[in-house]
Amino acid sequence: MVTIFYRVLYEIFPPPPRPQQIEYPPYRAMANLNKKKYDTDEDYPIMEGNQTFMAKNLSKALYKKLRDDPTASGFTIDQCIQNGVDNPDFTLGILAGDEETYTKFAELIDPCIQDYHNGFTKEQNHVTDLDENKIMDDVLDEKYVISSRIRTGRNLKGFCLSPFVCRAERRKIQTLVSSALDSLTGELKGKYYALHQLSQTDQKQLIDDHFLFEKPISRHFTSGGMARDFPDGRGIWHNDKKNFLVWVNEEDHTRIISMEMGGKMKNVFKRWVSGLRQVEEHIKKSGSQFMWSQHLGYILTCPSNLGTGVRCSVHVRIPKLAAIDKEAKLKAICKKLRLQERGTSGELTEAVGGVYDVSNLDRLGSSEVEQVNCVIKGVKLIIEMEQRLEKGESIDDLIPQ
Repeated sequence: MVTIFYRVLYEIFPPPPRPQQIEYPPYRAMANLNKKKYDTDEDYPIMEGNQTFMAKNLSKALYKKLRDDPTASGFTIDQCIQNGVDNPDFTLGILAGDEETYTKFAELIDPCIQDYHNGFTKEQNHVTDLDENKIMDDVLDEKYVISSRIRTGRNLKGFCLSPFVCRAERRKIQTLVSSALDSLTGELKGKYYALHQLSQTDQKQLIDDHFLFEKPISRHFTSGGMARDFPDGRGIWHNDKKNFLVWVNEEDHTRIISMEMGGKMKNVFKRWVSGLRQVEEHIKKSGSQFMWSQHLGYILTCPSNLGTGVRCSVHVRIPKLAAIDKEAKLKAICKKLRLQERGTSGELTEAVGGVYDVSNLDRLGSSEVEQVNCVIKGVKLIIEMEQRLEKGESIDDLIPQ
């Protein structure tokens, strides 16, 4: 009787309709839904003293336009700029959370790209060229060049990028990439090491080989959200000869590296291109492919690496050139040659024993072939300067204007 009573009551006085169900994005994208209660002027970041290109180009009006319009996967402009808000001394201050970031927030990102990439405009298209036959045959003098390396990043279409990727995506990426790497044969045949399953023996060997990457603790990674869940979904692969290496799910889905001792850069390039092509072919068979656009080339997490993503570098011993004006002369020469110099242990490290890591400065607007040849030609000239200085001769006529 009680049940019938309540049923009749329900029909006479039906409850009000339920409010429309809010479609919450997946956990990786859970934005503060209270944000929309506040005017964008109240929510605009403090930009005083911020030196980033992001701060230069993000007006209050543009922030208002972009704040409540995320990408399809839920990545917001606030997540995009967090790296620069937290680190006002950075250069760019922007990270992408997915491929759509570069189109959804183009009004901010395009001028930042132009500022960073030597004037590259939104009307320009990037050029890709992986023709190994166009690489210079010159072998860099091994009295000065200790080692040569080429690396790039590649991301898989259909997945979010490292600042925004969820655990399931990251694990799926690891499965796809490790499967592709396991398909390599010949001189590229090797082994994959999932970081969360590393034995002490393998860990020690990877450390001894200088292959192991540890949990990222730099401001770039932590404020960008790229260190979440470490080491889940991360891994390292290298071939048996240990001259072809792939990091999985570090800053990008993959970081693909070819290297060897000495100055035979063309050999390094050939191996790098061969590995790239074989890995991509296998990934395509699995239903994915590398992120790429006609405008920006290969899509990477940090806009600084757009285009080729290539960092072609040599470790070169040039103590006399570096000693002039306490490295000031070397820095000026490298900039004119479109090169970058730094310590051999990475960015912001100091050179030891006069050995520097010298690499291409450009990524976007010139091809892989052009960037590698730029390093070969530039390092040859730097070595010639060092040889002159060893003889006590002037290098003024060699310095580019």
